[in-house]
Amino acid sequence: MYHQPVLKNRRTVLERAEKFISDVYFTDCNLRGRLYGYSCPLESLASFLCPKRITFTEASKQNFAPYKVGDTFGPTWWTCWFKITLSIPESWRGKEVHLLWESDGEAMVWRDGQPVQGLTKDGEKTSYVLSDCLRDEDPHRVMLYVEMACNGLFGAGQGSMIAAPDPNRRFSVQRAELVVFNRDVRELLTDFEMLVDIVKELGEGEQRSYQALFTVNEMVNLCDPSDPSSFSEARSLAHSFFSQRNGESQHTVHAMGHCHIDSAWLWPYEETIRKCGRSWVTVIRLMEKNPEFVFTCSQAQQFQWVKSWYPGLFSEIQKYVKKGQFIPVGGTWVEMDGNLPSGESMVRQFLEGQRFFDQEFGIHCKEFWLPDTFGYSAQLPQIMQGCGITNFLTQKLSWNLVNTFPVMKTVKNNKDKGRANHSAALFGFGDGGGGPTQLMLDRLHRIKDSDGLPKVLISSPDQLFSLLHADSALLCTWTGELFLELHNGTYTTQAQIKQGNRQCESLLHDVEMASCLALCQDRTFEYPTEKLKQLWRLLLLNQFHDVIPGSCIEMVVEDALRYYEDIRSDGAALLHNACGALGSKGNAAGVFNSLPWERNEVIQIEDENIYVVTLLTTTSYLMLWYLWQYTREVQIEDVVYNSCDINKLPSIAPFVGFREAMADSSQGNQFVMFDDVPLYWDAWDVMDYHLQTRKPVQEVVHPVRVVSSGGLRGSVSFSLRISEKSIITQEIVMDAMCPYIKFNTEVKWAESHKFLKVEFPVRVHSSNATYEIQFGHLQRPTHRNTSWDWARFEWCCFNDQHNFGVALLNDCKYGYSVHKNTMTLSLLRAPKAPDANADMGTHHFTYAIMPHSGSFQDASVIQCAYNLNFPLRLIQCSPDIVPWSAFSINTEAVILETIKQAEDSKGTLVLRLYESHGSSVTATLSTSLPVREAWHCDLLEKQDPTRPACITSEGVTLNFSPFQIVSLLLVL
Repeated sequence: MYHQPVLKNRRTVLERAEKFISDVYFTDCNLRGRLYGYSCPLESLASFLCPKRITFTEASKQNFAPYKVGDTFGPTWWTCWFKITLSIPESWRGKEVHLLWESDGEAMVWRDGQPVQGLTKDGEKTSYVLSDCLRDEDPHRVMLYVEMACNGLFGAGQGSMIAAPDPNRRFSVQRAELVVFNRDVRELLTDFEMLVDIVKELGEGEQRSYQALFTVNEMVNLCDPSDPSSFSEARSLAHSFFSQRNGESQHTVHAMGHCHIDSAWLWPYEETIRKCGRSWVTVIRLMEKNPEFVFTCSQAQQFQWVKSWYPGLFSEIQKYVKKGQFIPVGGTWVEMDGNLPSGESMVRQFLEGQRFFDQEFGIHCKEFWLPDTFGYSAQLPQIMQGCGITNFLTQKLSWNLVNTFPVMKTVKNNKDKGRANHSAALFGFGDGGGGPTQLMLDRLHRIKDSDGLPKVLISSPDQLFSLLHADSALLCTWTGELFLELHNGTYTTQAQIKQGNRQCESLLHDVEMASCLALCQDRTFEYPTEKLKQLWRLLLLNQFHDVIPGSCIEMVVEDALRYYEDIRSDGAALLHNACGALGSKGNAAGVFNSLPWERNEVIQIEDENIYVVTLLTTTSYLMLWYLWQYTREVQIEDVVYNSCDINKLPSIAPFVGFREAMADSSQGNQFVMFDDVPLYWDAWDVMDYHLQTRKPVQEVVHPVRVVSSGGLRGSVSFSLRISEKSIITQEIVMDAMCPYIKFNTEVKWAESHKFLKVEFPVRVHSSNATYEIQFGHLQRPTHRNTSWDWARFEWCCFNDQHNFGVALLNDCKYGYSVHKNTMTLSLLRAPKAPDANADMGTHHFTYAIMPHSGSFQDASVIQCAYNLNFPLRLIQCSPDIVPWSAFSINTEAVILETIKQAEDSKGTLVLRLYESHGSSVTATLSTSLPVREAWHCDLLEKQDPTRPACITSEGVTLNFSPFQIVSLLLVL
């Protein structure tokens, strides 16, 4: 046999092999063209089109009309059901028979009333196996249904994937027939594909690459596509190549099947339910044929959907979970955003997720699974550990895509080569693509231990992390915040979603607290356990990492806002019921304060147009018993207040320490506009070059006028024109007893690719600014000395505190920056993809500026931020009610964040506290409730029998390290 000199003709030899297996070139004579043998048409094919997503039972009762392959249907987001009757020829006995189905959209095959297989052309799933080897006893006449979603794997973007959906897209079936599948051709094709990929991945400098090239060339020489008897000799050459083993030092890649499914993104929540069903039933079919196959799957919410919509499939999943093949991971309700949810919301993600996995599968997740998120809170490690999680998996920091085979990239990109000999590779088509394929598993089998390649092991997260823990002393570590240098526009996009999240977090906090106090006051009160779980799960769902960041289509935004309205409506009713139990309903005015410190606040009652000062102590409920007007005119100035002594009322302590807070020759509350055109990810990204396009908003529509003067409140208002279509109207409010100035803002917003911010150049210079995060705060630089600093021009924050000087607070914004002495709050963006109408409309929000003396800790800035976000709740009560306080803490450093009923005990309360100043402190928690026992517990409310809390006559004594989260079980 003539041997072409491989080394001198690498390109021609490689391309020869590629054309031999091409699905485009020379398919009339190459190996790919022999993949399918005989074919025959379907006996009948009919369709039914529906605008809604309906159950199989409903669909099967509809009238189906004849359908011809190639006919179009739609539009986008509709569902087309197909009814298929097929007859398999008797002459195909002993053959592998497939239904070959190539179409637009995503499909599910139903057989005998059950989902059996997902079909997704983009996921390389275009056939349903009717028989591996047709036998006489097998049914030769079969009826199937195919449920076709009129959307692609990544939605229906018009012109590009992330563009707003095309509502009028049409879909079609391009191929629907019975075929004989030539398994021997598929196996040989896999050998060829792997060898060609190895040649490409290893490159010209590797000896093993040339061996692979020589082998594949010899295989082409030996193989005659028209003569199956030639296949075995060619396969023998491939087997010899793959059978050459590695040494013991070779890197091991732990391969785990996966199908990352965004709970909503370029499609609505309802479509995700079907994506889960299509993908997971396909995974189950793979497990039936491959007992070694392991599949990892996160997000308890998706399991709950499948349980509700596909109960038969869920039972199969439970069976394979017990076998250790289908592995629930992550421990959270959804894969939430890592920056925007509050600390308590993050705890609830784990609480709901871990409890679901325990109840349905009897497992406890040990790893936090967050491959695709837009940031990582510095408090995540403590929250994870408090939920029994010791491992963490993500890939977004390096913007890696899910690896496909071969797996050389996994080794090349490993940053710990030499220190750790193990890494992970998640394989499978995500977002509804059905996850792994049989072809992927076949490829894995060939290279599991082949010389020159990493060893590949079908593994589980437990196996991988156990081996990594064994080498943990050798691994490099990162100290400090994990900052993603992309997608920081998501701190601002879709402002209404962020406002809904903040308001609903506050409302559910108050509902739980009021319900607990009502339970203590009235033992006949029914704590709304199930309703609260339902509302929390809705809130947690909206914290998914493409929803709360605003990087979703308009349909998802509409769903999210509707869920927030449901939470507001039902939550308000629950709060009313709880406060009614507390206050013995009457016609007097009352107030509920859910924060554990004194609050001296002015409340405006719109109907009566009066102001009310409330004098509250701790977490309490009491009537508004002090009504009066403060007659002195309130000046709108930047001032520093001393704390007011409530014993001196009704006279208010005079303002002291007058000090200009704004920088010389600068204007505070300066609105500025920027051009905002990122490179690609429109709703996600803000690029650094946008800072070069700053334009102050200066055109006055309505000049400053006094709205209120004298009494308890002073305020002025004005309007500015942003553009011909957009206007800002603002009321600046200064209340008696309040240490900050509020800016109640309305923006009518109709921009395109613009970014609105507000600036405060302050008379404070510091190399660092302090930013609040979940259960604590961080110091971040105010300079841009390095590339690391420059990349962090936009930070996520709940409220910003600048040490010694000025704090900038807000009630629903998250994007901040402090550069030199200028504090900037991001207000609104106007991206056009994937939601063409993102943020268009009218917005209402409040931010506040708080000058202060001393440190922000001493100035109670944290408490003021809470006050802004947790309003006093006005309610009706009995006129003879006695004010009372449930809890108080003897140090401002410790925040009582949460009071709720324990999940598994009606007579027990859960309290969550954290140290907020960054100090080590001993605190005393005092309570008027009849506490019998107090125990420390973890964040999942599991009691620590070795750690009873110390109860004294003064209360419960607690020790805190900096930013430590402490949870208590109080047995009443």
